[in-house]
Amino acid sequence: MRLSILALAAAAVFSGVSHADTVYPLDRATILAGSRFDFKVEFDGVVPESDIQVTINGQDYRQLLGGRATYVEKEKGAQGSALILRDVVINSPGAYNVISQAAGVRKQVSWDVYSTATKPKAKNIIFLLGDGLSVSFRTGARIMSKGVTEGKANGRLNMDDLDRMAFIGTSSTDSIAVDSANSMSAYMTGHKSAINALGVYADRTPDSLDDPKVETIAEALRRTGRKSIGVVSTAELEDATPAAVVSHTRKRSDKAEIVGMFHKVSPEVMLGGGSAYFLPKSTPGSKRKDDIDYIKTFKDAGYNLATNRTELLAAPKTGKLLGLFNPGNMDTILDRKDLKKGTVPDFPDQPGLEDMTTAALEVLSKNKDGFFLMVEGASIDKSAHPMDWDRMVYETIEFDKAVGIAREFAKKHPDTMIVVTGDHTHGASLIGTVDDNKPGSEMREKVGTYAAAGFPNYTYNKGDGYPDSVNVSRRLMYFANNFPDYYETFRPKLDGMNVPAVQNEKKQYVANEAYKSVPGAVFREGNLPRDQDTAVHAVDDVVLQATGPGTEGFRGYMEESDVYRVLADALALAPAKAKATKAPKK
Repeated sequence: MRLSILALAAAAVFSGVSHADTVYPLDRATILAGSRFDFKVEFDGVVPESDIQVTINGQDYRQLLGGRATYVEKEKGAQGSALILRDVVINSPGAYNVISQAAGVRKQVSWDVYSTATKPKAKNIIFLLGDGLSVSFRTGARIMSKGVTEGKANGRLNMDDLDRMAFIGTSSTDSIAVDSANSMSAYMTGHKSAINALGVYADRTPDSLDDPKVETIAEALRRTGRKSIGVVSTAELEDATPAAVVSHTRKRSDKAEIVGMFHKVSPEVMLGGGSAYFLPKSTPGSKRKDDIDYIKTFKDAGYNLATNRTELLAAPKTGKLLGLFNPGNMDTILDRKDLKKGTVPDFPDQPGLEDMTTAALEVLSKNKDGFFLMVEGASIDKSAHPMDWDRMVYETIEFDKAVGIAREFAKKHPDTMIVVTGDHTHGASLIGTVDDNKPGSEMREKVGTYAAAGFPNYTYNKGDGYPDSVNVSRRLMYFANNFPDYYETFRPKLDGMNVPAVQNEKKQYVANEAYKSVPGAVFREGNLPRDQDTAVHAVDDVVLQATGPGTEGFRGYMEESDVYRVLADALALAPAKAKATKAPKK
């Protein structure tokens, strides 16, 4: 019997039998009724079109999806055939079973197509995303900005008192880990995807712009109503998180193309960095490879342009607003406010996240139909990667101030939903303090844990919600649980962002010897592969908090794709009209 089975298996291999390898959307996909998406079936070998049969709930797929898929005999970069049907819609909510059969072998996936409330629960949504926002970062921000006396915090963060809470799982379709692109994309589309992907399912072809698309929340709003859209970030606007509101690409690095995607959707407010990708290649500093001048294009479309804080504050609060305040990412609040490092000498008048959030709300609130605003505190993550803890905590404080602005707006506009969350966590914890005044020459001996930690001695004479200085004698001590080789100095990085590792002649990352001579510095042998130059994301759940109408759906454990479903329901993007269809028994 065993020989017969082996013989049959061998015959199947040599006869070229193929089967459906992947169906997009993937199994267990949740799809907003009426939303547009691309349907694709990939086969793991070359299959004649005549051998392929695809049904949805027992009927030929064309009856439901309304068209015939394009057949590709052999996809570029793959030894397999494919069926592709772009821009399809399923209007009726319900359970859908998709079965693809080829050469006698079948692939089956299920989809959940869902409707929403018949009437909007919220007029406005303010979605605030702290990139990399981990629980320990919130703890550090509360201690550093408010202080602690006899075991109790001397104040609360704005995000502390949001009354709905959930744990968010952030795994990818190709990994238990995520990056900012595919995690934020899941929040903004309701579809999980692979690392580096935005608004698409990552397929096997090398072209980053031909992957199966799914509708973003901005596109859903354009399709269904007249709400305004705003995108605010301290990163480049083309960076992963802000790009996820509008974009479709397998590679988050397609930043020049992402600018074009912003233009296609044309959010009423866009504020952040990244002007280098708006400028034609003939302009010094441009990162484009063509002559398109997107700044002129947006201005011609009626956008008011602001290039610094002064212009932002003076800009009309009606119409449309484009703010580009740095060719790259904007500088951290610690650099802008106190240290004047990074690109601050070149761009000294950059606005902060508070300024941009306030300006965005002033413009967007003019729309009587409401708005969706995404606000990102980007450099929480960008400081956590290089283990620059003081910049990271300051960024978290600034992000929380933006949360405070949203809460003040909601007090006057109670029909506003506020959501505060992160896209992933970092493997870093606040373990105590480091005290320069402890005896000894080794800095590690000055680290205080348990009772020896005591309390940090930050002062608050300026009254602006930040410490007067990070360079105090007894300060917060963070450690990462993952890192390349580096030198731990136990001190704030006052001369610029921390650079823990640099490449050697073998293209391996080794400890940056610029920190070796710092008194008391300790070499830490890394636990990451030598192609990693900074600490990396953790797979821990993210905490989401929310308040306002429609937030009752945030509870327990959720995926980012579930969060989109709550947003869509609050906005009534697919009002239920009929009974859901039932899938036939498998």
